[in-house]
Amino acid sequence: MTIPTTPSADPAALHLAATVDGFKAAFRDHPAGVALISAATDRGDVGLTASSVASVAVDPPMLSFSVTRATGSAGGLLGAGVVVVHLLADHHLDVARAFAKTGEPRFTPEQGWSRLETGEPYLPDARAILRARIAQTVPAGSSMLVIAEVLDVIPPGSESPALVYQNRNFHRLEQHPL
Repeated sequence: MTIPTTPSADPAALHLAATVDGFKAAFRDHPAGVALISAATDRGDVGLTASSVASVAVDPPMLSFSVTRATGSAGGLLGAGVVVVHLLADHHLDVARAFAKTGEPRFTPEQGWSRLETGEPYLPDARAILRARIAQTVPAGSSMLVIAEVLDVIPPGSESPALVYQNRNFHRLEQHPL
C-alpha cells in the first residue's frame, strides 16, 4: 500500500506568494484618490479609471499613473501622447464605475463630457483637470508606469468631496480636517 504524499512546497515560492498577498492586502485597505484618464486617438476616445495617479515634480510639473497592460484603453492612452487626468468628485461615481469595467458605456452625453480646444474629451465638472504629455513609460513588473508632463491645468468645475477607492469600494472623502 502506498501512502500519498504532498510534495514539499518551495520556501521561496511560499515567501513570494505571502509577500504578494500581503502587498495586495496593504494597498487594498489604503485609500487612494480616484481619477479618470482620457485621450483622443485616431481610433476614437479612450479612457480608464485609475487610483494610481500621483504628483512627481513641480519643476516642470509632472504626474504619474500606472496601467496594467498595453492593450485596449490603456494601449490607446499610451499611444495618444497627450492625456487628460481628471481628479474625480463624489458625484462621478457612475462614471468611475463605467470606465473601470470593460464594455460599459463611455463618453456618453449623460456622463457630461465636453471637448477641449485641443480635441481631447474632458469632464468639465471634475475637481481638477490636468492635460499632460506622456514623457516616459517604464515597464514595472506586469504594469507600465507612465510619467507625464502637465501642459495645462483647466479650472476645476466642482468643489464637491473627492471620490476615493478603498477595500474594493468607492467612498466620499468628507471635508473634516483633523
